[in-house]
Amino acid sequence: MTFSDLGLSPSIVQSITDKGYTTPTAIQAKGIPAVLSGQDVMAAAQTGTGKTAAFTLPLIEQLLKEDRPRANQALALVLAPTRELALQIAENVEAYSQGTRLRSAVVYGGVKINPQMIQLRKGVDILIATPGRLLDLYSQNAVKFNQLRTLVLDEADRMLDMGFIHDIKRIIKVLPKTRQNLLFSATFSDPIRELAKGLIVSPIEISVTPKNAASKTVTQFAYAVDKPQKTRLLSHLIRTNKWQQVLVFCRTKHGANRLVTQLERDKITGAAIHGNKSQSARVKALNGFKTGEVNVLVATDIVARGLDIAELPYVVNYDLPNIYEDYVHRIGRTGRAGSDGQAISFVTADDAADLYGIERFIGALIPRAEEDGFLPQHPVPEKALDTRSVKPKKAKKPKTHSDQVQGQSPSNKAKQGQSKHKPRGNGGSSAKSHVKAAIDNPTNAKPKRRRFSAPKPKTS
Repeated sequence: MTFSDLGLSPSIVQSITDKGYTTPTAIQAKGIPAVLSGQDVMAAAQTGTGKTAAFTLPLIEQLLKEDRPRANQALALVLAPTRELALQIAENVEAYSQGTRLRSAVVYGGVKINPQMIQLRKGVDILIATPGRLLDLYSQNAVKFNQLRTLVLDEADRMLDMGFIHDIKRIIKVLPKTRQNLLFSATFSDPIRELAKGLIVSPIEISVTPKNAASKTVTQFAYAVDKPQKTRLLSHLIRTNKWQQVLVFCRTKHGANRLVTQLERDKITGAAIHGNKSQSARVKALNGFKTGEVNVLVATDIVARGLDIAELPYVVNYDLPNIYEDYVHRIGRTGRAGSDGQAISFVTADDAADLYGIERFIGALIPRAEEDGFLPQHPVPEKALDTRSVKPKKAKKPKTHSDQVQGQSPSNKAKQGQSKHKPRGNGGSSAKSHVKAAIDNPTNAKPKRRRFSAPKPKTS
């Protein structure tokens, strides 16, 4: 199947080809015809599967046949939870609509509002916005929706987690009753379906990946390490393996800032990106990371889903997430568009409960690894994979839209005397057999611990 087979015009297909894409992904193959049909669409797709193009391409196709927007009007509205994601969507829209008459704009908080108001005066075909800034612009009559024909909620599950539900409801109330609604989410959770009840009408429902699945192109490892040694281990892995581009996740913004300072003492160039950073600082950090001026980008979950770095080779969970769904989203930053990637997690004895919860959530054991010179004094207790269904932890509704400091998981008594082990190849055939054994017989099966060296990831 090609993009031409999906009902897109030659000019749009050419813009896709110019970006180096020839074959649609699963979500694009199913989503593009669904959106072009004019019906409401609910789509669940794992991060990194090309879902942004699944709605931007048919949106552009539809709007080329519409009348031009009047002053301050928007024909299509795309809501995104973070500035980074809004900017990423805007880049896609600009690239795919190049050479057409369509105008687009992106608006978000953290910057002056007047330039955004000026940009909207002539009207735009596609408006990409974060909810809070959009409401500010609407309250000042800078944007109107009389001509609106399509509403897109991207990363709907993340918007609910971040406490945007009331803003979304306020926005929906001022939109025309007759419109096409497109809802894209990583999962069809109960809260998402509840939101859809008041928004979506007889939708085409699309789901292209198994629930909670991690990408098959990502090789995963979990390094047992004592908490005080995590920074030394990260520096060691970066220097020893000569990693040039590493995305590192911390739980808190203060932890991210502290880690960057510690890495720079080790002569490793890093930058932090989180909710307390200004928009200009975020853009500078991300651009530096993409160009190679910054080797390590340290991020918090609140900005994770907006990051899109082509062929990113390594992701490190410096702190394990205690919302299990976030683990899948984090490691989905690598292994995108069919390329291979590696996701490495640092696990202390205190993280054991979250490690087991993540493994239950993704339905697989994460191969263990140890690095000589960094063996923990407090090993992580081993436990067979529990295959009972698990409900992911829900993020608490934040008081603000900035990063929330999340507490550490409860301390677990560590079992002593664990033997050393390291994974073989892509987790090793033995690791795969342990996963199968645990799934087939969760009561008795335990992953055997072996002494072997963790593979050195390929240099970028």
